[in-house]
Amino acid sequence: MSRISATLSQDDRDAIAGAIATIQQRLPFLIDLVAEERATLPKLGNKTRTFVSKALDVASQNPDFLPRSFKVDEMQKDMQLFEDLDRLLMSLTQLQDMVDDTCVLVGSEAYSAALTVYNYAKTSGVTMNGLEPIVEEMRQHFRKPRKAKAPKVSG
Repeated sequence: MSRISATLSQDDRDAIAGAIATIQQRLPFLIDLVAEERATLPKLGNKTRTFVSKALDVASQNPDFLPRSFKVDEMQKDMQLFEDLDRLLMSLTQLQDMVDDTCVLVGSEAYSAALTVYNYAKTSGVTMNGLEPIVEEMRQHFRKPRKAKAPKVSG
């Protein structure tokens, strides 16, 4: 039983690749952090969002107590970009989850179908159809590699 029966045309694949390329072009400032750098950065999330918002309000209304090097407008830009990217991330995460789930399901359907083919091929007289070499090759998929036996130590 197949839950998904669909195809992607070359035009659709090209359009999707183009849409992804367009997204990347529209976000030229995106960066790729290394794991160590990511781990050391303070995180803005649901629990810290209110704190940052209050700090931005204080800084906007009282810029005189801050050092001259502090740029309130940069903080405002950062917060706005964070909000915009966070909304985008939610949509992209949902899309990625759906693509991943669909890929898992159609992969499972293809593998289940392959198992059916294999089982019928090995039980329905493949010797008459000359499929023995192919069935034997497929059988190798299910064989566990043998572990080398440790030499006996005499003593």
